[in-house]
Amino acid sequence: AFGVYMGMKAAALHQFGSDNLTGKKVVVQGVGAVGQSLVGHLVREGAEVTINDINESKLAEVSSKFGVNAVLGDAVYDLPMDIYAPCALGATVNDDTLERLQCKIIAGAANNQLADEVRHAKMVQEKGILYAPDFLINAGGLINVYREVAKFGEAEAMQRTEKIYDTTLELLKLTELEGITTSEAAMRIALRRIEEKKSQA
Repeated sequence: AFGVYMGMKAAALHQFGSDNLTGKKVVVQGVGAVGQSLVGHLVREGAEVTINDINESKLAEVSSKFGVNAVLGDAVYDLPMDIYAPCALGATVNDDTLERLQCKIIAGAANNQLADEVRHAKMVQEKGILYAPDFLINAGGLINVYREVAKFGEAEAMQRTEKIYDTTLELLKLTELEGITTSEAAMRIALRRIEEKKSQA
């Protein structure tokens, strides 16, 4: 959740000129462990958060806990919002929802958020929405798993996760320089890093 939050703030800096999320309307879809933790980060910063989940009791619980609005069903896609954070199912960014979404940023924890990685990445870009690729801003989960393997502490894990902010800015710069989608830029950066690791082995 912290990595998603960092990626979201970097996307906000690029899209709005400031990474301050105070007053920004953020819709968090899916309030499981990660989504709920993200809501906590956003509420503490002063964002106006609305949550959505298929589990009505969970929705009511999280709404009460954080004092945020809750919306049931797919009416969530029609809400006025600055940032859409899908944190549950994949493929929620598709032909239908893209006609309805009014956000300027898509940044969430769900895997495979774009129903069609290539076509919808282009559609998102054409609509003026900045998509922060899921496998980039989701990397905090992998960092946490690697922490257990590499035996470093939680503080270092948080420091590494915080760097998702800088990596997101690097990706957005590449997107502008090359005239490509954020998905393409993320793949280029990922492949470059894999090659660098191979050459060091």
